[in-house]
This record gives sequence, structure tokens and C-alpha cells, in this order.
Amino acid sequence: MQDILFTMGDVTVTVAAALIAFGALALILLLSIAIVIARGGRANESAAAAQVMRTQELELRLADMLRAQSETSGRMQEMGAALAGRQSDMARAVSERLDAVHHRVGQSMEQTTRNTMESLSVLHERLGIIDSAHKNLTDLTTQVTTLRDVLANKQSRGAFGQARMESIVQDGMPKGSYAFQYTLNNGKRPDCVVFLPDQRPLCIDAKFPLEAITALHAARSDEEKKAAAQRMRLDVTRHIADIADKYLIAGETQETALMFVPSESVYAEIHDGFDDIIQKAYRARVVLVSPSLLMLAIQVMQQILKDARMRDAADQVRTEVMNMMGDIELLRDRVSKLGRHFEQVNEDVRQVLISVGKIGKRAAKIEELDFDVAEAPAEVLANAPRGKAAPATELFPPQFARKMQAGE
Repeated sequence: MQDILFTMGDVTVTVAAALIAFGALALILLLSIAIVIARGGRANESAAAAQVMRTQELELRLADMLRAQSETSGRMQEMGAALAGRQSDMARAVSERLDAVHHRVGQSMEQTTRNTMESLSVLHERLGIIDSAHKNLTDLTTQVTTLRDVLANKQSRGAFGQARMESIVQDGMPKGSYAFQYTLNNGKRPDCVVFLPDQRPLCIDAKFPLEAITALHAARSDEEKKAAAQRMRLDVTRHIADIADKYLIAGETQETALMFVPSESVYAEIHDGFDDIIQKAYRARVVLVSPSLLMLAIQVMQQILKDARMRDAADQVRTEVMNMMGDIELLRDRVSKLGRHFEQVNEDVRQVLISVGKIGKRAAKIEELDFDVAEAPAEVLANAPRGKAAPATELFPPQFARKMQAGE
């Protein structure tokens, strides 16, 4: 009876309150009817009779209202029970939903924890890689500092360029086709020479005036840059002239020499900003090459030497082919002689076969001979046993006749 039917605002209506309200309404209705009946008693009898009839109708209606009230009370109880069942179902569903949400939240937190651990592991590995890279970077910084110290010294810088040039030449050229510090007839010794097919060496100089380009990089004002550029032109032009005077000897060396620039950036800067130096070098028959261009030139020279060796090998192959043709002619003559010998042997064999055939024919004729008993000698007949006919005497046994037929 204390079940809640509905709520209106802040007021909660229960089943008991609804029944009390309905009873009060019925009581008020009965009081109204009694008042009406009391007032109607003063009327005449006809009105009293009518009033009685009305009272009866009202009683009937009141009975109907009570019955409806009882039905309504039963329905309200059923509604309360249904609401209670739905409330329990809703509570159970909410509980199940909360359990499912809790389970999902737990799985999500577990997956998130696992992903976080994996991310931390990957992060730890990355940090290890970063530490290793930092260590390598530190080592590289030390090496760069050492290289800068080496390049600061002119002799060390020359040795560095010489070593780089030698490694490129040794990697690209076969042994015996090049030489380092080769002495020319004028007593000069280029850093490297490459012997081309005409046996005239191609001279390569590995020294480069790096002080001017260093000063050009260190210049800040326009005047400093202009002075450094002028120094650059003078130093490189002087070095080109020295190479042309020392290493270009008519009839002994090639008509062109190479000046090795050990830095790609320096080579590119000379080509971009000092085209007049490049033109002077071309006119002096001195070609500036960077490490990559020197590697390309070495490959071209290697191909030239390979072509020369192939031409020499082709001449040797041609000579051997001509000798082989002579051997083939000699072999043909000997085979012809051998064929004639085979023809003679075949003729001799044929003659032998003819003789064997004739012998066989004669043996057949001898086998066909038949000797009669009457023609036998008297001694044979006398020696024959009495009472028996004398056997016919054969000149050749059958085995001998068969052997003669077979040519044996």
C-alpha cells in the first residue's frame, strides 16, 4: 500500500493516499445526497416519491462507484506490483549494465596499461638509440676537429689530398698502369701518373692552394671578400702555370694534365664564382677535377686501356687463327692421303673376296664329283670283305668340303 503510483513535482502519490482521497470524495458525495434528501422531505409526496427514486438511483450509482473504486483499487495494486516488478527488472538491468561497464573499463585500463608499457619500452629503446647517436656524434665531432687541425697545416693538407687521390686511382686502375712520385726526364716528380696505351703518362697533381678559399670563407666585409677573391685568382693561376711548366713535356707526357681539388664544395665554388680561372686552366691544358670527376676520368682511362688490350688481343687472335688455318690445310692433306690408303685397302679386300669366291666354286665342283664302285682299283675290291658290298671311296670328307665352301 505504500507503493508509489506517480510523482507530481515534489509530491509523491502512493496507493494508500489515492484510496483515502477516493473515500473522502465518496463521503462528500453521500453527504450531498443526504442534504438533498433532507431538503426534499418538505416537498409533497410526489416529490418525495421522486426523491426516493432519485435516492435509489443515487444508491445504485454509489454502489457502482464503490464497485468501480474496488476495481480501481485492485488495478492500482496490480499496477503497483507491475511497477515493483519493472523496478526490480530495471535495477537488475542497471546492475548488469554497471557490471558490463566495469568489465569494459577494466579491460580498457588493462589494454591502456599494456600499450603504455609497450610505448615506454619503445621509448626506452629510442632513448638508447639516441644515446648511441649522441656518442657517435661526439666521436664525429672529435674526428672533425682532428680533420680541421690536419687541414690547417699545409703539409698535412697536402698529404690528405695525396692520400685521397691515391685511393681513387688505386681503386679504379689496374696495377702497373699507374705510378706515384714518378720521375720525368726534366727531374720533376708529379704526385701521380697514369700510363695510357701510347705509354705517355698523364700527370695528376694533388696539391691545391686552400688558404685563399679559407680566407674567402672567413671574409665578412665586401673589401675582405674582394681581397680574398683576388688572392684566390692569383694563387690558383700560379699553381696552374706551375703544373703546365713542370708536367706538360712535348713527346714525353700527354698534352693535358689534371689538377685534383680534394673538395666537391671548393670545386663547385670555383666553377660558380671564378669562371676566368677555369678558362685560364683550359687554355693552359690543365683540367681541374673534383673527387667525383677524377673517379669518372679514371673509369674512362680504364676503358681506354681495356680497349687497347682488346685490340692487342684481337691481333693475337688473328695471328692464331691464321696459324690454325694452316694446320687445317695440313690436316686436310693428311686426311686425303688416309682416304687414298683406305681406298687401296678396300680394293685389296675386294680382290681377296673374289679369290675366296673362286675357291668356293672350285670346292663345290669337287664336291659334285661321284666315283662309281666298278671304277675302284682292284686292290680295294680284293681287300673288301666277302658277302658285303665294297663301300664307295670319297675323295674329300664332308667336313673338308664344307670348309672349302666357307672359304677356309
